[in-house]
Amino acid sequence: MSFGIPPVLDLAQPLQLTAALIPDLVLMGGAMLLVIAAAWRPDSRSHQRAIGWASLIVTLLTLAAVIYFLIGGYGAGPGPIAVDNYRWMVDIVILLGTMLTIMLAIDDNDREQITAPETHVLVLLASSGMMLLAAARDLMIVFLGIELMSISVYALAGINRRSIRSAEGALKYFLLGAFSTAFLLYGIALVYGATGATNLQTIGERALTEGGAVASGPLFLIGIALLLVGFGFKVATVPFHMWAPDVYDGAPSPVTAYMAATVKTAAFAAFLRSWLEAFPAAFNAWHPAVVGIAVATMVLGNAIGLRQQNIKRMLAYSSIGHAGYLLVALAAGTTQGASALIFYLLIYTLATFGCFAVVASLTRRGSATVVLDELAGLWSVRPWTAFAMAVLMFALLGFPIAGGAGFFAKWYVIQAALQSSAPQTLLVVVLVLTTVVSAGYYLYVIRVMFMKPRIEGLGVPEPPGGLTRFVLAATVVLLLVLGIVPDYVVRLTWAGRPQLATSSALTDRLYPTPIASPMRTR
Repeated sequence: MSFGIPPVLDLAQPLQLTAALIPDLVLMGGAMLLVIAAAWRPDSRSHQRAIGWASLIVTLLTLAAVIYFLIGGYGAGPGPIAVDNYRWMVDIVILLGTMLTIMLAIDDNDREQITAPETHVLVLLASSGMMLLAAARDLMIVFLGIELMSISVYALAGINRRSIRSAEGALKYFLLGAFSTAFLLYGIALVYGATGATNLQTIGERALTEGGAVASGPLFLIGIALLLVGFGFKVATVPFHMWAPDVYDGAPSPVTAYMAATVKTAAFAAFLRSWLEAFPAAFNAWHPAVVGIAVATMVLGNAIGLRQQNIKRMLAYSSIGHAGYLLVALAAGTTQGASALIFYLLIYTLATFGCFAVVASLTRRGSATVVLDELAGLWSVRPWTAFAMAVLMFALLGFPIAGGAGFFAKWYVIQAALQSSAPQTLLVVVLVLTTVVSAGYYLYVIRVMFMKPRIEGLGVPEPPGGLTRFVLAATVVLLLVLGIVPDYVVRLTWAGRPQLATSSALTDRLYPTPIASPMRTR
C-alpha cells in the first residue's frame, strides 16, 4: 500500500530488507546506550529525569523512522519479518504508549521517590519486544518478541522496591507468565510437528494440503489450543485473567497503564496476524473457542468491575472487558476486523493513559492506591481534572459525542462482526449488553466526582507534575478531535490491515472497501 510517495528501496531484496529493521535498531540501540548511561552515575532524581528525557528522544526518533516507512508505502514478500502497513500502524500505537508511559513515569518517580533510571530503559526494551511482535511472521520471532517484552515488564511491575504490593504483583506476574510461556512454546512445537514450518504463511499453506487433513489433525489442533492459552494470558482474557487485578494494583500507575494498553496492543497484533495468516484452514475449529472466550471475558470483566472500589482494580477489570471487545474483531476473521482492531487499540490506549494520569495525579505520596471515595466532590477542588476524567469514562464506555472517538471504536468492531461472511450476531448482542453493564461503574465515577460532597478532612490533592498534566490534556483533546473526524484515521487503519496470501482459506471473507463510519453513511 502506498500513500503517494514511491518507495526508493526494493525491500524484496534480502540486503535491503534489513533497512526495514531501522526503527527497531534505533529503539534497541538507544536502549543499549541508555543502559550504560543509567549505570554511569549513582541513582538520583536529576539522573532519573535525564534518562527519562533521553528515552523520550529515542522514542521520537523511532517514531519518525516508522512514519517514514509508512508514508513511503514499503512492502516485501513473505518472510520471517513483515514489511507492511499493518506493522507500521501497530508500531505507531506502541510508540505512542511508550512516550506516554515515560512522561508519566518521570513525574511519578519523583513523587514516589523512585530514583532508579532503569525504569525508562526497561520501557524501551519492552517496546522493542512489542515492535518485534508487530513485525513477526514466524512463530519463533513471536516467541522472541514475547520474551523480550515480558521479562522487561516483569521487572517494571516490581520497580517500586519499597512497596510490598508491587513485589507481590511482580512475583505473581512472573510465575504465571512463565507458566503461560510454556504453553506458548509447546503450542509452537506441536504446530511445527504438524506442518514442518514456523513461518506463518507456510503453515497456512501446508495446513490446506492433502484436502485439509493437516488442519484437522490432532497435533495441529492441540498446538492451536496451546497457543490460544499463551496469547490469552498476555491479553488477559477469561479464564487467563487472574493475574491482572493484583498486578495492576501493585505496579506504579504509569506501568499499570503501559501493561493495560501497550502490552495488550502488541499481544493482540501478533495474535491476529498469527490467526489470520497461519490458521485460516482451521477456522471452524478455533472460531467457537474464540467466541466462547470473548463472551466470558466481556461478561466477567464487566460484572466484577461493578463491585470494585479501588480505581486501579476497577480499571483492571475494565481492561479485561475491553479484551473481550477486541476478541470480537478477531473472531470476525476478516481484514475488516483487523482494521477495526487497530483503531480500537489507538482509542483505548489514549483513554487508558488519560485515566491513569488522573490516578497518578490523585495518588498521595506513599499511598498504595486511590479509592472511589477520594474522588468525592473532585469537581469542587479540581474542576478540570474532573472534567477530563468524565470524558475518559465516557470514551471507555463508548458514549456518543461526550466520549469522543470511543463510540466509533465500538461501532467499527460491531460493523466488522456483522459484515463478515458469517455474521457474529451473538458476539454483537453480548458486546452491546455488557457495554450497558459497564455503564454501572463508568458513570458511577462521574456521579461521585460531580454529585457527592467532598469528604471532610480529605483536603485538596497535590498538583500533578507538568508532564502528567500534558498527558491528561493531550489524551482528552485527541479523543475529542478523533470523535469529530474519525474517518481519516479509519482510512489509515484500513490501509494498515494485514494482506493475507491469495491461497488463504479466508480470501472470500476479505472486503475490498474500508469500513464505513456512521458519519459517512449519513
